Amino acid sequence: MMKKRQFTIYGRVQGVGFRFYTAQFARKLLLCGSVKNLSDGSVLVIAQGVTEQIDSLRQWLQQGPPTAKVERVIEQDYLGERHFSEFSIER
Repeated sequence: MMKKRQFTIYGRVQGVGFRFYTAQFARKLLLCGSVKNLSDGSVLVIAQGVTEQIDSLRQWLQQGPPTAKVERVIEQDYLGERHFSEFSIER
């Protein structure tokens, strides 16, 4: 079953390649969605895929790339109307 989930990641997650590595990992999982930096220093990830794909991404986001220091991940249902056909990095 297809799901859309939203993750907000806090910690040292900007300026460390977090968006690049997240997009790379999500594309490897064949997920659609996006990743972008937020003005408060956190990173927002929206992912669309099946349960197993979302679960794998969730586990990866808890650690992030070696350059990051993830302190907290908040996960919610994505309630937006946006549809995704690929995984993109947003500015």
